[in-house]
Amino acid sequence: MSVDLSQFHQVFFEESYEGLDVMESALLNIDISNLDSEAINEIFRAAHSIKGGSGTFGFNEIAEFTHVVETLLDLIRSDQFVMEVDHVDLFLKSVDCIRTMINELEAGQSCETKLADELRVQFNALLEGGSETAENCESPSEETDEGSDGWTIYFKPDADVLRTGNDPVRMFRELSELGEVEVSSVVDELPELGSLDPEACYLAWNIVLKGDAERAQIDEVFEWVVDDSDIRIEKIDSQASEESEVNAEAAEPAVVAEAAVGVSAVKTEDVPASKSSVESSASVEKASKAPAPVKKESKPESVSIRVGTDKIDSLINMVGELVITQSMLNELGKDFTVDMMPKLMEGLEQLSLHTRELQESVMRIRMLPISFAFSRFPRLVHDISKSLEKKVELVLLGEQTELDKTVMERIGDPLVHLVRNSLDHGLESPEARLAAGKDETGKITLNAFHQGGNIVIQIIDDGAGLNEDRILSKAIENGLVSPNDHLEPEQIHDLIFQPGFSTAAEVTDISGRGVGMDVVRRNIQDLNGSVEVESTPGKGSMFSIRLPLTLAILDGQLIRVGQQVYIFPLVSIVESIES
Repeated sequence: MSVDLSQFHQVFFEESYEGLDVMESALLNIDISNLDSEAINEIFRAAHSIKGGSGTFGFNEIAEFTHVVETLLDLIRSDQFVMEVDHVDLFLKSVDCIRTMINELEAGQSCETKLADELRVQFNALLEGGSETAENCESPSEETDEGSDGWTIYFKPDADVLRTGNDPVRMFRELSELGEVEVSSVVDELPELGSLDPEACYLAWNIVLKGDAERAQIDEVFEWVVDDSDIRIEKIDSQASEESEVNAEAAEPAVVAEAAVGVSAVKTEDVPASKSSVESSASVEKASKAPAPVKKESKPESVSIRVGTDKIDSLINMVGELVITQSMLNELGKDFTVDMMPKLMEGLEQLSLHTRELQESVMRIRMLPISFAFSRFPRLVHDISKSLEKKVELVLLGEQTELDKTVMERIGDPLVHLVRNSLDHGLESPEARLAAGKDETGKITLNAFHQGGNIVIQIIDDGAGLNEDRILSKAIENGLVSPNDHLEPEQIHDLIFQPGFSTAAEVTDISGRGVGMDVVRRNIQDLNGSVEVESTPGKGSMFSIRLPLTLAILDGQLIRVGQQVYIFPLVSIVESIES
């Protein structure tokens, strides 16, 4: 029975996006002058997981490109390549490239590989001769693999290896990519047919790998099962090679697959073999002959959201309380008398309380920390500040403040525009800041916090502030106000949200077209929110966005005016006076 892997595509996409976020964050925090080996390992593991998952689902374009990225990372973490600033930018571009390809796959489109091909050329240039080895570094203590005639491998996996999603046959395919492979099965522990568990692995294998494969390449094949397996690797041409365990970093079991190729020879001892083992061996030989599977038309993926176990536990507890209250009311109704009315009212009040708590628990499931929206800004600030030749520090506060998923998805673009404006218009150049007595490094702060039934998001910069004279002059020029009008500072600041308004002297690819701030306000108002700006000349500006926590359910108060009944959201009521 074949398994339709397309049902797991969305999980792969979500996990890949998380892996790319990990790579991007670690790359942005790298200090080239003091390279953190754990950061490199973190980037490598994320790339390796994406490569493995994409290979499993047949997304070969992603798997092949990520493999090249992973190879250079492996050289860096083994001190065989010196990482420089330009290499960080190259890795960041590769993250963007992989994210774009995943976006296309998620949309049911084919991968555009033009950018991947261009980046692959740069990676290969570094791998094939452009790499620089660390100066004065000691040669590796491990024995070299040059001149090796091959390797002998004994592989006895744990009995539960198949249940964890790891397939020994797939490992043999990966080994066959490294050279000529001969495999013989060891069936000493194979039980009688009546006691055989079809999901357990009773076999071990003796493997001969011929060719000039390196030990590290073999280690990589078995790294997902090393902790639970008996693996011994020995060089064929070695006279007294010590048997050694495969050294690999501990990793959670995951499904990893490369492009399938046939093993050159498979030998089985003359003993009865189970049907499953025979079929597995046969599938290895036939893999290279099988035509590429025809891609099925992508099915619409269900929208999913990750929920913390604490929220699930709270929901289960609330349901339990509700069931208890229901049972109590059922018992009360069996022999109900007027004297039992107080108990009935108490039970109904308890039912109302538990129903309300259940509603709140369900609503919290849709809430996500604002860090999901903030996570894009370290890279954005890095790239734009570099293009503007400005030094900028980004500070993120209140990252665990929660917001409804729908609001989160729609607030991203307005936030991006406001941050871009702060970078381009708000913060001065390093020279101008030094001349004004400031630190040459500007600061942008993103802060989020709850206030009543709303969330407030602030974008704060310590730049020059809004130029009120220039804003007023431009507004008069555009006919937005009259030269005779007397405007308060707040009214002048509010003019920047007018359609087509811009004080930029020239249009750049970052800002200056005057088509942004009015869209920002309109998008926020569509979410029943508001945006305000405060500015102090020479000190900086602060944009404050106020949004409802959720758009799904709002508490309201009934209001009767004449014969008409209205409902006002409680979060919109400033004061209520009871007569």
